[in-house]
Amino acid sequence: MMHKIQITSLEDLDRAAREFLDAIGDKTLVAFYAPMGAGKTTFTTAVCKALGVEEDAISSPTFAIVNEYRSGNGEPVFHFDFYRIENPAEALDIGLYDYLDSGSLCLMEWPENIESLLPEETLKVSIQVLPDGSRELSWED
Repeated sequence: MMHKIQITSLEDLDRAAREFLDAIGDKTLVAFYAPMGAGKTTFTTAVCKALGVEEDAISSPTFAIVNEYRSGNGEPVFHFDFYRIENPAEALDIGLYDYLDSGSLCLMEWPENIESLLPEETLKVSIQVLPDGSRELSWED
């Protein structure tokens, strides 16, 4: 089934994040595919906020590759940014499969850089910038 969520503005992010979390159910491996500037980090931040992560704790893990947050109920949430990964082996060096196998929510930016390492059950979400500047999230399950 194809899913789509429209994000009309920054003010609409909180609603979209809650709708997204409701729609993905118990899926824990989420990969966001989008061009630079489409809003991957902005949307990931909104998802983390919806989970109760303290907003001042959320930042892009561009240099660290992975950040660990705690949701409002104390569960770990892992936020990956694979932009700087040049070889999939670099992701293995950080213990990628330990994170992916943890059962915790893993939100991944730039997953195309580690595509060969992603488990089959990874939810692949596309973020598109529409002509009016709004965003559309889409995925198939």
